[in-house]
Amino acid sequence: MALAHAILATLLDSSQSGYDLRKCFEGSVGFFWQASFQQIYRELGKLEEQGLVQSEAIAQQGRPDKKVFAVTAAGEAFLQAWIRTPCEMAPIRDDLLVKMFAGFLVPKVEMLAELKEHRSLHQERLAIYQQIQRNAYANPENLSEKELFRYLTLCGGIQYERGWLKWCEEAISMLTKYSASSVNPQ
Repeated sequence: MALAHAILATLLDSSQSGYDLRKCFEGSVGFFWQASFQQIYRELGKLEEQGLVQSEAIAQQGRPDKKVFAVTAAGEAFLQAWIRTPCEMAPIRDDLLVKMFAGFLVPKVEMLAELKEHRSLHQERLAIYQQIQRNAYANPENLSEKELFRYLTLCGGIQYERGWLKWCEEAISMLTKYSASSVNPQ
């Protein structure tokens, strides 16, 4: 997936400025696709050059005009074509897994601390997803088609976090047992 696809998908809901788009990213696609303000503004410029978005300057009192972007028909067609194209399974790129692979080089207590930190981060993210689920999708059987696809995306995020938490718990347990048996050989 390219940033262009994430931007177009986010703009489907409403026209937005680059700033508003970045804020919207934080509460939606930003959970699984990261982008800085600079990247978003640069990509918006490219998308506009390609005719996939159009902008409108909105006058603001005492401030420079605000540029608001909307998806064009060509942008929707571009996004539809991309959605129809099968995607490959994304490779895992995770620092923690590389650290774990070579973790025998440092004291186990250091790897345990890293695992516990990641467990905490995944618990926080899971709590955010579950709060979104409670607030926005209390009755999943009554969702519109658009909401159904958003809900399914959220469910994928919830399962992802649960999987990470399960792995963190298993790794912490195994390292703790190994450390205890190494300290007190029987």
